[in-house]
Amino acid sequence: MNAEILLSRRAALTPNRVALLEAAAGRRFTYAELEARANQTARWLAGRQVEPGDRVALLAHNSVQFVDLLFACLKIGAIFNPLNWRLAAPELAYILSDSRPKVLIFGPEFSGLMPDLRPALDDACLIPCEGAAGPDSAEPPLEPEVAAQAADPILIDTVGGDDPACLLYTSGTTGRPKGAMLPHRQILWNAINTVISWELTAGDISPILTPMFHAGGLFVFLTPLFYAGGRVVVARTFDPADSLRLIQKEGCTVILGVPTLFQMWLEAPEIRTADFGRVRWFISGGAPCPLPLLEHWRRETGTVLRQGYGLTEAGTNCFTMTDEEAVAKAGSVGKPIFHSAMRLVDAGGNDVPPGETGELLIQGPHVMTGYWSNAQATAEALRDGWLHTGDMARQDADGFYTIAGRYKDMIISGGENIYAAEVEAVFHEHPGVRDCALIGRPDEKWGEVGLMVVVPADDTVTAEALLAHCAGQLARYKVPKSVVFIDTLPYSPYGKVEKIKLRAQVLGI
Repeated sequence: MNAEILLSRRAALTPNRVALLEAAAGRRFTYAELEARANQTARWLAGRQVEPGDRVALLAHNSVQFVDLLFACLKIGAIFNPLNWRLAAPELAYILSDSRPKVLIFGPEFSGLMPDLRPALDDACLIPCEGAAGPDSAEPPLEPEVAAQAADPILIDTVGGDDPACLLYTSGTTGRPKGAMLPHRQILWNAINTVISWELTAGDISPILTPMFHAGGLFVFLTPLFYAGGRVVVARTFDPADSLRLIQKEGCTVILGVPTLFQMWLEAPEIRTADFGRVRWFISGGAPCPLPLLEHWRRETGTVLRQGYGLTEAGTNCFTMTDEEAVAKAGSVGKPIFHSAMRLVDAGGNDVPPGETGELLIQGPHVMTGYWSNAQATAEALRDGWLHTGDMARQDADGFYTIAGRYKDMIISGGENIYAAEVEAVFHEHPGVRDCALIGRPDEKWGEVGLMVVVPADDTVTAEALLAHCAGQLARYKVPKSVVFIDTLPYSPYGKVEKIKLRAQVLGI
C-alpha cells in the first residue's frame, strides 16, 4: 500500500514511455528517468537524516521537482509538505510553525522570504534550488547534491496504507488553515477511482495548469495518469495564451481548470482559433462553475465542459459523469465514483430524501486520516466512519448530485436556510454580472439577511435591476436585501471566494 508504486511499478512496465514534459524548460522525462530522479532524491533526503514521519516542505513554482520530492518522500516514509507560494510571509510562517518540517526547499523567486520564515523553522535545513539565494544558514543548492546520488532503488518497506504521505493545508476560507494528512492509501485509491470512473487511458495527456502545492495540481491527473501510463505536461505558471498553445501543441486530451481560468480563456483572443480536436473533455473544479459559463464555453469552443467535485480531505475526484450527462445535467457534479460511499444528512444526522438539501458525507479508502496536530478538528470532521465535508448537496431522482454550497456559507434568515451558491447562480445569469458572492449581513429583525456583492460587467447595471431579475426564480426570503458593487472579489489560489476577507472588506466584520 505504499503509493510510491504509482511511479516505480509504472517505470518497470513502460520505462521508455514519456511521462512528463516540463514546459518552461522544454525537458521531457520517461518513467524510468523519473524513477531514477526519485531514487536519487530519496537517497539525498536520507543523507540529510530525514526519517519516516519527518516533513519535507517545498516553496516553489510548478516543476519536475514536485514529482521528485513527492515520490522520494513516499519511498522513505517522509511526509511531503508543499507550500502555497501565494501566501504572505506571516501566513507561511504559521503553517511552518505548525508542520515543523525538517527540510525546507525553496525556489529562486522566494529567496527574499527566507529571513522572515527562518524564525518559524526551528532547526530545519534551508535548501535553495538553483538560482536561489538564502540567508547565511542556507545549505548548498539542491540539484548538484541530488545528481551526485546513486539512482538504484531505495525503499522503506514498513510504510503502510494509513501512514501519512502528504500534508496539505486547506485554503483557510473560513479560518486558519488546517493540515490535512493524506495517507498512502488515499493517493492510491484516488488514482484507481479516477482511472476507472473517468475512463482514463495510456493515451491521455493532461496539462497541469493549477498550482502543484494544492491537491488539484498533484492528484487530479498526475498520479492517476501515472497509474494508467499516460502523460502530464507541467506548466510553471498559468498564462491564458501560452496554455492554449501548449494544449494544442502537445495534443492534450483531458484538461482541468477552475471557473476563473475558463473565464480567462474565453476572454483571450486565441480562443477563437484554438483547435481542440484532440481534447476529450475539459473539467472545472475548485469552486462551483456558473451555468452561464458552462453554456458559454460549449457555444464558443464546441467542447464538453464537465463540472467536478473533490476536496483535499477525500481526494480530488469524487464524482463522475459522461459527456452527454454533462450537458443534460448541467450544474451537476455527477454520480459518486466507483469505490466510495456517500450520504446526504440533515442537522440531526438523518438521511434526506432525493430533492432535499443535506450535508455531504463521504466514506471510503480515499478519505484522509485527520488534521495535523488538531484532534478537535479531526473529531469534528471524521465521525462514525464518515467524513463530514461541510458541503451541502442534493441528489435528484436519477442519482445525480448538485453542490448547494458550504454549510458555513449558509445564511439563516428568520429561521430559513439560504444557500449562497443557489442565489449566486441566479445572479450569474444576468448579463450585467461579471462575478458575485453572497454574504450575510447582521439584521435586528431577521438575525441576518443576504447581501450580494457584485463585480459588474458594465457601468449600466443597477441593484434594482438585479433584484428584479430574481423575481420568480427565487423564493422571496432568498432574494438578497441589498446589493453592493466592487471591482474584484478576493479569491483563494484554487478559485474559491475568500468570504472572511470579503466580509471584512464590505462590512468591516
